[in-house]
Amino acid sequence: MPVPSEPASHGETSDSSMASRRTGRRRVRVSQRRAKPTRYRIARTEELPTGTSLKFTMPLHGVDEECFIVNFGGTFHAYVNRCCHIPLAMDWVDNQFFTADGNYLLCQTHNACYEPESGECVAGPPGTPGKFLRKIPLEVRNGIIYAAPQHE
Repeated sequence: MPVPSEPASHGETSDSSMASRRTGRRRVRVSQRRAKPTRYRIARTEELPTGTSLKFTMPLHGVDEECFIVNFGGTFHAYVNRCCHIPLAMDWVDNQFFTADGNYLLCQTHNACYEPESGECVAGPPGTPGKFLRKIPLEVRNGIIYAAPQHE
């Protein structure tokens, strides 16, 4: 499982964002700073050459979810490892998500094909085309790929 890393953004607090509250005889300064978002280290960019994938687990909405990241044409995309047709893992052969030609992501159980950039299903069982895989936001910094949990 990825390890939580330092927050993805670093905010500074200024005097204007501090609020004062009177408690008895003392004045206490209360910070109005927003909570820093958590991010999870997935891999180094050189560990995922074009056309490869990697599974990882991260907490989403209080539940550990199996996810995967792919490098498609030099760009990284990550999704929850669950087909839109029936919620089963997409990789029948462990950690293999691309079609033989490398142009689509394939659910090995239902043969649903998804666009790697958007996660949109473009072919598959009735009712599945037009649906989208659940995308995981990514950030690449200093050669390290981080995933951020989604907030509803």
